Amino acid sequence: MISGPPPFRPRPPWLTGDLQTVRNTLFRDAPDPGPFARLWLPLPDGDALAAALHEGRDDRPLVVLIHGLCGCEDSQYMRRTAAFWRARGHGVLRLNLRGSAPSRPRSRRQYHAGAGDDILHALAGLESRTIRSGIVLVGFSLGGTQLLNALARPEARDLPFRAAATVCSPVLLAPVARRVMARRNALYHAWLLALMKREAEALAAHIPPDLLAAARAARTVYAFDDGYVAPMAGYAGADDYYDRCGLPPRLTAIATPTLCLTAVDDPWVPAETYRAIAWDANPRVRPLVAAGGGHVGFHDSVRDGTWADRAIAAWVQEVLGDSTAAIAA
Repeated sequence: MISGPPPFRPRPPWLTGDLQTVRNTLFRDAPDPGPFARLWLPLPDGDALAAALHEGRDDRPLVVLIHGLCGCEDSQYMRRTAAFWRARGHGVLRLNLRGSAPSRPRSRRQYHAGAGDDILHALAGLESRTIRSGIVLVGFSLGGTQLLNALARPEARDLPFRAAATVCSPVLLAPVARRVMARRNALYHAWLLALMKREAEALAAHIPPDLLAAARAARTVYAFDDGYVAPMAGYAGADDYYDRCGLPPRLTAIATPTLCLTAVDDPWVPAETYRAIAWDANPRVRPLVAAGGGHVGFHDSVRDGTWADRAIAAWVQEVLGDSTAAIAA
């Protein structure tokens, strides 16, 4: 059992999962995480990921934050969580995935749920002094799915990963696609699809014409994944992509202690998908389904990060032990 904050209670007026979800879009009030150094972390094929590095204390692990679908280092949840960990003395790296806006100048293709090798290659390029006290990783939404893919790879054992967490990340992709396309989510679906198409369009010069045409013509996220994301990433289609990039095929391979946090009222990621996972197959990976919080929301009355930030801090403290007691102070 995680000795974390009390149960989640939403802050008025953000009382439903939908309101929790849209708050990050409606209000850009996340604190400024402070000055940072711009890094370009190389990938083997010549692309590179942009990252914002905030310095911290040498005796605290570096906290690496990975954004979700159509996000970047400036997403409100990334800024708020960066400020939360910096207030505790940690260095923070806000990592931009391949093809996201900050990484786009040195990207010829785009991130996807199975591209865990991008994360590992990028972090392998960090200077040893930056990671001398190890690395804690936090992935949001689809970035968390990509993080789980990275943690399951053998190369992950060569990096000093001490703990990890995901927030509202799809662990089974097909049910999430169906939920996003449901009638009650029509506005979300149209908004997400428009953002996804915009990202593809920004890389048009590097995309095969037939795949770019499929991205432009897609009327659903499934069609977008089937005609563009999956073939660009080497999968046979959306169903193959969804099957191979979900958590079950790689659950037992994860060696890093990992918390998978979600909310029962997330309008995009069904809580049932978390209940369908056989978590006992790997005691190092643990689920936490909160009573509320929406999709990457968790806005409560405590103005110290979000409830999810504090729950993850408690998890990290539990994993790392008393020597890091200040981690959740």
